Amino acid sequence: MEKEDVLIIGAGPCGLSAAIECGRRGLSVRIIEKHNVVHSIYLYPTNMQFFSTAELLEIGDVPFTSPNEKPFRHEALAYYRKVADRYDLRISSYEEALAIKPQEDGSFKVETRDRAGNEREYAAGSVVVSTGYFDHPNELGIPGEEKDKVTHYFREAHPYAGMNVAIVGGSNSAVDAALELIRVGAKIDMIYRRTEISRHIKPWVRPLFEGMIAKGKITLHLGSKLTEIGEDYVVVQGPETESRIHNDFVLAMTGFRPDRKLLTEAGAQMSDDLDKPVFDAETMETGVPGLYVAGVIASGRNANEVFIESGRLHGGLIADHIAKRANAQENSAKG
Repeated sequence: MEKEDVLIIGAGPCGLSAAIECGRRGLSVRIIEKHNVVHSIYLYPTNMQFFSTAELLEIGDVPFTSPNEKPFRHEALAYYRKVADRYDLRISSYEEALAIKPQEDGSFKVETRDRAGNEREYAAGSVVVSTGYFDHPNELGIPGEEKDKVTHYFREAHPYAGMNVAIVGGSNSAVDAALELIRVGAKIDMIYRRTEISRHIKPWVRPLFEGMIAKGKITLHLGSKLTEIGEDYVVVQGPETESRIHNDFVLAMTGFRPDRKLLTEAGAQMSDDLDKPVFDAETMETGVPGLYVAGVIASGRNANEVFIESGRLHGGLIADHIAKRANAQENSAKG
C-alpha cells in the first residue's frame, strides 16, 4: 500500500495549488483525479472567456501570460497543464476515489478504482477533498428531462445551427450560450425564473445580449419556468399564461452542485442551512482531524460562493496547518 503525507482528491486548480503548497513544505503528495487535469475547465464551453484576469487565476507563482485581458478556456487548460509539469506533480488521472476511511492512529485509508476496474488502497497522514461539481447538474425535475434533446452542458453552437433551442437560466453560462447560438442561426427562447437577468452578467457581454433581445434574436421569458419537455415542444409557465413552444433542443443552464458523499461518509459534518461542510476557515480542516476541504467543495448550495480566485488560496492554509502539526508531532516524539 502506498503511503503519502497528503493525498489530494481532485486535480482542479485548487487541488493543484494545494499539492504545490504541501510539496513546498516538504510533504509527500499524490493527487487522485476521476477524470483529466482541470476537468471542470475542460467542460466549459469551447470558446468561453473568463470573467477574471489571468493574474487572478495563477497558482504556484507561475505567471499566466495571455494576450487577452480576460483569458479564454484553451489558454487556462494549457496554463494548468504547464503548472502541473513545472512542479512534476504526481497525478493519478482517471482514478476515482471511492471512500475515505479514518484510522485509529489518526491517518487515513483511501480506496480508489481506475477506469479499467482495478481497485487500489492508499494510506495518507492527511486528506484534502478538492472535487469539483460539474458531474452533478441541478436537475429541472420535470417530465421529459431525460430526453436526448436535453443537456446541462453547452460546448459549442455548431450542432444547433438553424434549430429551435430553449435555454433555461439567466446567468453568464446561459447568456454566453445564447450569443453563440445566434451566430449559427438558431431560434432562441430563454426561460428564467427570476424577473430580471442576473446582475452578475459580464459587463462587456450585457450590452450585446440586451441588443439581441431588442432585435428579436432572443425571446426572453422572465418570471417563467419550464414545466414539460416533449419531442418537438416545450411548455413554459409564465407569470400569467402557459405557452407551448416548438422546440428541438433544451440547454438547461441551471448550475451544478458539489458531491459531498466522500466527506459525509468519512464523518465530516454539514451545516443545517446551506448543506455546507463545517470547517475551520483559517485551516480548511473539517471536524475530522486531518481531513480538509479546498475549492468549491467548501461552498454551500450556491456553488458560485467559491471561485478559482479564492479557492486557490486554500492550499496555503492547508499546507501550513499540516506542516505545523507534523512538526509538533516530530518534536513531541523527540521530547
